[in-house]
Amino acid sequence: MSEFRKRGYLTQEEAMSLASYPSQERMEKGPVAVIECPEGIPCNPCQCACPHQAITVGTPITNLPALDVAKCVGCGLCIAHCPGQAIFVVDMSGEQATVSLPYEFLPMPQKGEQVPVLDREGRQAGMGTVIRVLNPTSFDRTAVVTVAVDKELAHRVRAIERRREHVPEC
Repeated sequence: MSEFRKRGYLTQEEAMSLASYPSQERMEKGPVAVIECPEGIPCNPCQCACPHQAITVGTPITNLPALDVAKCVGCGLCIAHCPGQAIFVVDMSGEQATVSLPYEFLPMPQKGEQVPVLDREGRQAGMGTVIRVLNPTSFDRTAVVTVAVDKELAHRVRAIERRREHVPEC
């Protein structure tokens, strides 16, 4: 992971090589958490947020989170609780894939909006349609936005482009 530290983000291959990354087969069965946490830092909010005990950090608290895909129902509660914004929920069971991801910008995207979807490097990977925006008080200002994308993008999409409001010149 030394190259990761130089770059500051995981490549798709590095993310998919993590022990907690769900199989393609599991993603095709329905929504499942994808944990892309490569750092052994003292952190476990994802474990505490999961009502199904599908995520385990254990002892020491610097362990990487482990996902039990058999227990994960893809509820997404872990997404907003991850301070590193390293958790997503992917569902490839329909005609299109859906990716749920953390979002901490304003303005908030709106259901039905077409948005540029971004890869791990922040480059546009394609277009997606916002199908849900969740932002309850319990998420502590980290919204969870779900976008529908072509299935070939499901492993790549990790953000949406921030919509910028027009700012009048002075």
